Amino acid sequence: MKNKTNQITITYILISLFVAIVCHKLFQKFTYNTSYQNYNFLKDLIFITFTGIAYKLILSKNDNRNSEIFEKLKNTNDEIKESNEKYDIVAKATSDTIWDWKIQEDRLTWNKGIELIFGYSQDEVGSSSKWWFEKIHPEDSIKMSIKLYSFIEQKTENWQDQYRFKCADGTYKYVLDRGFLLKDEEGKAIRMIGAIQDITKQKEEEQRLKLLETVITQSKDSIIITEPDFKNSEIPKIIYVNPAFSIMSGYHTDEIIGKTPNIFKGPNSDQQEYKKLITALKKREECLIETISYKKNKEEYWVRFSMIPIYNTENELSHWISIQRDVSEEKKQEKEKEQLIRELTQNNKDLKQFSYITSHNLRAPLSNLTGLLDLIEDIPIENQELKEILNGFSKSTHLLNDTINDLVKVIIIKDNPSIQKEAVPLKEIFENVFNQLSFQIELYKPIIKLHFEKVSILNTNKAYLESILINLLTNALKYKSENRKLKITITANETDNAVYLICKDNGIGIDLERHRDKVFGLYQRFHNYPDSKGLGLYLVKSQVESMGGTISIESEVNKGTTFTLTFKNKQ
Repeated sequence: MKNKTNQITITYILISLFVAIVCHKLFQKFTYNTSYQNYNFLKDLIFITFTGIAYKLILSKNDNRNSEIFEKLKNTNDEIKESNEKYDIVAKATSDTIWDWKIQEDRLTWNKGIELIFGYSQDEVGSSSKWWFEKIHPEDSIKMSIKLYSFIEQKTENWQDQYRFKCADGTYKYVLDRGFLLKDEEGKAIRMIGAIQDITKQKEEEQRLKLLETVITQSKDSIIITEPDFKNSEIPKIIYVNPAFSIMSGYHTDEIIGKTPNIFKGPNSDQQEYKKLITALKKREECLIETISYKKNKEEYWVRFSMIPIYNTENELSHWISIQRDVSEEKKQEKEKEQLIRELTQNNKDLKQFSYITSHNLRAPLSNLTGLLDLIEDIPIENQELKEILNGFSKSTHLLNDTINDLVKVIIIKDNPSIQKEAVPLKEIFENVFNQLSFQIELYKPIIKLHFEKVSILNTNKAYLESILINLLTNALKYKSENRKLKITITANETDNAVYLICKDNGIGIDLERHRDKVFGLYQRFHNYPDSKGLGLYLVKSQVESMGGTISIESEVNKGTTFTLTFKNKQ
């Protein structure tokens, strides 16, 4: 600056001297008074010298003032630069979106956070508050606007609110918005600067925790939270219990906080189960035990007791959660079930023994009695009353013998729950069945249709299947309708691993609305036929089930009956 001032001063003096000399020469040309001319020239030199010095002083003073102003501007710019750098660093560190709203002009500016956090490019961002309010969730917009303008009217300095802000991809984020109001000398709001913070994760976590709190408080299971510390083989101290705990144990919250679950132990508690629990606590592993626990009034109850370790984000054990359920009723039912199983097992043994006695021990006396009655038939008896008594006795004896034979058939089936199976051609089975029923078939001459195109071989027990089909066909012949020609259709189908045998007839049918639950019962009869004993369908069902199959019936009175037999064809 000083060099420049000196240059300007010297330039001024040189130019002034040049002008003075030129003027002096011109004046000398027209004037002949030399002494006067010299005097004027000397005055000009003195004037030029003093004015040069004065000009230099003025310039120097201005230079000093300019230097001070420049230094101040430099310092101010440095401060502004440093402030902007801090502002950018803080914005990056806090991940905040900074906005600046000039209220009177309704001009709004945003920092880069609007792009980094919400995905808006600079050309997508509006320059007025209207764009801001349009991005607020419709459910939050009115409430937030009322609070904001109420804050501006009240002229308080600090404002904050939570709402949902729309992102560029159409999703919404929960935000915490804080603002600071600037006012002019008259107290009028002129500017507002704020920062929007993304709190979506905190909000979701808050909602998740609220949901968990609701689950815990509303749970019917007792929930206990304990400290993580495990010392001296003692279960950690309790720091929280839910309402269900008080209902289950009788202890109030203030009576149990700071205590350990050891207070539930009693003389009948399972010590081995507690040792199992202690071992799991030492290893910081989840554990489940069942033991007898004690209420506040010392009443015993069975509890299913679990301890689950909870770890924080640093993978450090922070708490233990215990879930307890009163299983006293379940235990009682288990005991009753065990007792019932023992009683049923014993009853089955007794019934089986009785069946053997009935079926085997009675057969010899019955055979002898039948033989004696056959001999008596050859002896002429003149007493008519005695003859009727013997005829009745003979009839009852033969009925008893038939019943014993039926019982033997049932016992044979029940004693062989897993029977030998083999691959049997269906046509061969039906040939045998038709040969055995040839007399009845010839007598009634039914129309019989067989459809075995889809299935030709069945993995089953040959003797059982023949017996099943004989019973079903015998029933169809026996209960045919007198008003139409008897038609019997037998179809075999296969799907996946199952084979279906469908036996359909157009006989007199069964009223299933009345008898469905009794169709396959022992000695159940639904028609008044003299030779009907009610054993056939019971034997059919027993034989089908002994081979791992099922049987179902569909029937309608005076229209016919359909039996569907289902077998597992592949093992």
